[in-house]
Amino acid sequence: MINSAAIIDNRDSGRRAVMPFFCKYQLGIKSGQRVSDRRESNKRTGAAYVDRYSWRVVFCVIGIMILSAMDAFFTLNILAKGGEELNIFMAVLIEDNIIKFVGIKLTLTALALLLLTIHHNVKLTARLRVRHLQYVVLAGYATLIGYELHLLELAAMA
Repeated sequence: MINSAAIIDNRDSGRRAVMPFFCKYQLGIKSGQRVSDRRESNKRTGAAYVDRYSWRVVFCVIGIMILSAMDAFFTLNILAKGGEELNIFMAVLIEDNIIKFVGIKLTLTALALLLLTIHHNVKLTARLRVRHLQYVVLAGYATLIGYELHLLELAAMA
């Protein structure tokens, strides 16, 4: 029978490097092996799930969440100036409680982004991946914010 205490004592603790407070992998300076498609099955299906996401995907998600919050704020301002909410579900939430409206709007956006981010490498067609949908949503929100700013400008003139 082997003595387990003897095996533990034989380990050389000097071999292992001390983990720095800011690791190159965590800061995104050096990419790990789990970022790339290294398995053949992932290359065929396009569904490579990773531990770390690219900075483009992260900034896209953050941008969409900020624009979603701005959309809620501008929507409330437009309604205060005599506008009308066309989304029936959101109109019911606004009439019920404004805090509930903002909370549910941001929660639904965050859950949708979570699912899109987890599956960001999945191929929809030969050249279209789920992450491209995120960029389309970001552009759509940016356009919506521009339109809402235009509506607020028109309301200020009237």
